[in-house]
Amino acid sequence: MTGMPYGLSLILMQTHILLDLADKDTAPNMAPSTSAQPAYSKDEKVLCFHHELLYEAKVVEFKVKDPNDKKDGYVYRVHYKGWKNTWDDWVPQERLRKFTDENKELASNLKKDMDAQRRAASGKPASTSTTKKRPYGSELAGSSARGSEDRSSAIPQPPRGGTKRGREIEGIDKEEDFLRRPAVRLFMPDALKSILVDDWEKVTKEQKLAPVPSPTPVAQFLNEYETSEMAHRRPNSAEADILEEVVAGVKEYFNKSLGRILLYRFERQQFYEMHKAVEAGHGEHAGKTLADVYGCEHLLRLFVSLPDLIAHTNMDTQSVSRLREELTKMTSWMAKRLEKYLGNEYQHAGQEYLESAKTGA
Repeated sequence: MTGMPYGLSLILMQTHILLDLADKDTAPNMAPSTSAQPAYSKDEKVLCFHHELLYEAKVVEFKVKDPNDKKDGYVYRVHYKGWKNTWDDWVPQERLRKFTDENKELASNLKKDMDAQRRAASGKPASTSTTKKRPYGSELAGSSARGSEDRSSAIPQPPRGGTKRGREIEGIDKEEDFLRRPAVRLFMPDALKSILVDDWEKVTKEQKLAPVPSPTPVAQFLNEYETSEMAHRRPNSAEADILEEVVAGVKEYFNKSLGRILLYRFERQQFYEMHKAVEAGHGEHAGKTLADVYGCEHLLRLFVSLPDLIAHTNMDTQSVSRLREELTKMTSWMAKRLEKYLGNEYQHAGQEYLESAKTGA
């Protein structure tokens, strides 16, 4: 496979970093909605971000952030469940989430991923039956996240110590600075990790190809996910704008990066032929992009590559956390619909393709 060279910064210089939500000129405002009404009420049970995790809390009171400008939004005083009042904190609206089953699942997934990172940092091996297999981007997908989890404490509790504000991450000016910078980990459900392993084996070992054009292309998945998720967002809110921007960014990144970093060597011939047809834009390929013909098997590879891509941006801590949240929701939604989006049968390449692939290798 092509791997993830450190020269990736050169590729990013040639493409638009659409996922950089910290760019104020092109990205939606991360501030709360300018609605005159508060989004949360007194005594409402909520989930509140503290660094990268969500904690169960209750709104104690709220007030207008700027008394001279009610359109500037609200701030909320929250009480964390199970902790003394001294931990109560005034937080901006963007740190709060509704106490829904979907957001509780998000809180649980973020905690699982944090636990996996701590296990990896402590040097404890993850319990997995696939440790000998090395699917595309497995080191970025967080394969150490396998193993038993404490289901009784799905929603984490606030820590007893430490500061309440994360430090701002400085922009990366030098390559050595990037190499020292911790990777941005994205949550990958176990079901999707298994798909990545199977994908790697089918292509590299069995020399099969995912069907292209795909019956369920990337663009279809992203459009259907956006429609489903938008139903849970307030119309014309910052949350709705961010969802739209992230979906558009993922689609653009997929189109830009597929031929550069997402293919195994055996798939290149297939890509050359399909890319040529898409570029020509005739017949069934008229007006289509690569995201309209390639399936979610390849989108999974982008998900596990995104930490490296994000690390090359100048996104601040808040923007990275918000993007991580959006992508976690996206991967969780996909994991519940494996049969629809990742149930396509891989195809035998055929003798002619095998000979052509060997010649072009």
